[in-house]
Amino acid sequence: MPLSTSKSPHSVRATADRIIAELDSRGIELFARVDHGGGAHAAGLELADEELLIFGDPRAGTPLMHTDARVGYELPLRLLVWSSHGETVVGFRPPAELAGDYDLADHAAVLERMGGLLEQLVAEGVAPA
Repeated sequence: MPLSTSKSPHSVRATADRIIAELDSRGIELFARVDHGGGAHAAGLELADEELLIFGDPRAGTPLMHTDARVGYELPLRLLVWSSHGETVVGFRPPAELAGDYDLADHAAVLERMGGLLEQLVAEGVAPA
């Protein structure tokens, strides 16, 4: 399950903030912002900056879960923003891949739209200021 990745010229926090602003502008709910790096540091452990953004719209995901409840393990959508060797990277699993793991062949258009949204959010998050 390789991630689709893009490099960002911004810090992890700034990139995540930019993506969250894009979510807000689209009316998409941010369910959680998980600061993996902060959690590790609070426990006295070493970890580069890393944040997981969890977001979605039940109007898009619910029909998928009606078809195959197991896809609820993959939803809501997520973007991971992390520091790797001094560079900020944003990654996600392309939703179209879910069709191969779950019984979602009839939902290809929805999965494509989800993938398009993720690509747009990443593009806005990594765009120069």
